[in-house]
This record gives sequence, C-alpha cells and structure tokens, in this order.
Amino acid sequence: MFGKVLGVERRRRWSDDEKLEILLKVGVGGASVTQVAQRHELTRSQVYGWRRDLKKKGLWSPDRGAVFLPVDFGLQSEPAHSPAPSRPVLVELRLSNGRCLRFDSSMDGDALTRLIRAVEAA
Repeated sequence: MFGKVLGVERRRRWSDDEKLEILLKVGVGGASVTQVAQRHELTRSQVYGWRRDLKKKGLWSPDRGAVFLPVDFGLQSEPAHSPAPSRPVLVELRLSNGRCLRFDSSMDGDALTRLIRAVEAA
C-alpha cells in the first residue's frame, strides 16, 4: 500500500533562550497562551510544557518581569497647612493563578513581594 505525502514533516529544535522569548510574549498586550502558540505554530501544551521544564531548570519564574506600579485612589489631600494622617486602604489583588490577596495599602513593598511569591509557588 502506498501513501501520499501531504506535507513536509518538520521537527523544530528550540533553545532555552528561544523558548523564554516566546513564553515572555504571553500576557503582553493581553495575548493569551493560545494566541502566542498560534503565532509560533505551536500547541498550547508545548507552551505549558516549556514553562514546566524551564521552571525545573530554574530559568522560568511566574513573577518574572513583574512590575509594581503606584496606585492613585483618588483621595483628595487636606491643605498643606494641616496634614492629616493617611488611613490605610484595603487593596485586593487577583493573581494569574486565580487566587486573590487582600492586604493593607501600608504594607511594605518587600513583604508584599515575598507574600505574592509564596502564594504563587503554593
């Protein structure tokens, strides 16, 4: 029995740097894993597998590239001659893994970073 060759089969090899470059595109401009995979002619399972493998090698971290930005809660300050003590505000942060953190706005940035990393790793 003879079969027809419908296309050229190819097996691509990706370096760890190439994999990281592709993984870092997820989330940029709202790009999903599916969209990034399609752009690079990959499957979603390959992207997730790369994440898992690179994480084991210590090359990938879920918080890689995380940036904390200042938040303005729109509170009007008192006139300069009578500074009022600022009240802490409750902040809710939804993480990429679906978990939610609630913390006080006066929380130290370093402590918050450690907390987020611990919750992401759990």
